[in-house]
Amino acid sequence: MGENIEEILIVDDERSICDMIGDYLGINGYCFRNTTDPFEAMALLESGDFDLVISDIRMNRLDGVQLMLHTRGRRTDVDFIIMSGDTSKYSYKDIVDAGASDFILKPFSMGELEAKLKRLEKERQTLKLLKEANEKLRLSNLELRRMLKGTVSALASAIEFKDPYTAGHQERVAAISRAIAEKMDLGREEAGAVYIAGLLHDIGKISVPAGILSKPTRLKSAEMDLIREHAQAGFEIIRDVKFPWPVAEVVQQHHERIDGSGYPMGLKGDQILENAKIIAVADVVEAMMSHRPYRAALGKEMAFREISSKKGILYEPRVVDACIGLFSRNDSFSFGVAWPAMV
Repeated sequence: MGENIEEILIVDDERSICDMIGDYLGINGYCFRNTTDPFEAMALLESGDFDLVISDIRMNRLDGVQLMLHTRGRRTDVDFIIMSGDTSKYSYKDIVDAGASDFILKPFSMGELEAKLKRLEKERQTLKLLKEANEKLRLSNLELRRMLKGTVSALASAIEFKDPYTAGHQERVAAISRAIAEKMDLGREEAGAVYIAGLLHDIGKISVPAGILSKPTRLKSAEMDLIREHAQAGFEIIRDVKFPWPVAEVVQQHHERIDGSGYPMGLKGDQILENAKIIAVADVVEAMMSHRPYRAALGKEMAFREISSKKGILYEPRVVDACIGLFSRNDSFSFGVAWPAMV
């Protein structure tokens, strides 16, 4: 015994009780100190490294529950077993609600105390194992996140090698999409998911000839048809990557429009994933605000005129409102591309 409870403080204004419990603890290999003064106990708890306090309730000037509450305000890693021969002031529920690990009614046998110590040590060992498991899971998640970041970054970089004229477009769309999700109060997890999908939304352009991507004049109809294939191509490229979210489906749907006029499947309304609706708006706004080989940047006002005039027709109204809100005077937005925190 004593493996998990290494230092015990006994507090009782009856010296005989302190000595009786101390004799038992010493025989069973525990390290302990005892005191009949609750204020001395308070000082010992502030300066010492005790794992457990075995305290009486009724003592001069300060009772055991008050001692426990005082200690709990400074340390949460100390267990308390409260002893009492009088339950008139505090019920068992009061004692447990105040933070006691257990309660023992006087007079008691050392067998009762031994059973409570064994139970408490088992609980502490279980908690220790749980903390260790959580730490391993946390480290594992960090490693998985690092690997996910590497995979996504490599995929996102591939298209920029193919289409240097739009370098940074995917990162900016991802940043706007994440900010829209946050503005819509979708939560950190969803904001992280839409950011990743934003980084990859144009990955399918790898399949489009470089000459078309960088063409300095308006594209012909047949060339536009090739461009439109990139949404489905992107889905095919990443469909087997095991993301924790439907990233491939969002990539596939980011050119769908809520009236059904989009591509590649002509989905309507609720058939389109919410994150795809977010990227659709972010993609249009970023493209219009940025320079392209065949035209100069059109500016923020024109971009907002586009999404506002087609709100509820092509673009999800809630997404449009959130996007415009990002750039308002009271809620300015900057293009940050830092990897987002995720659960």
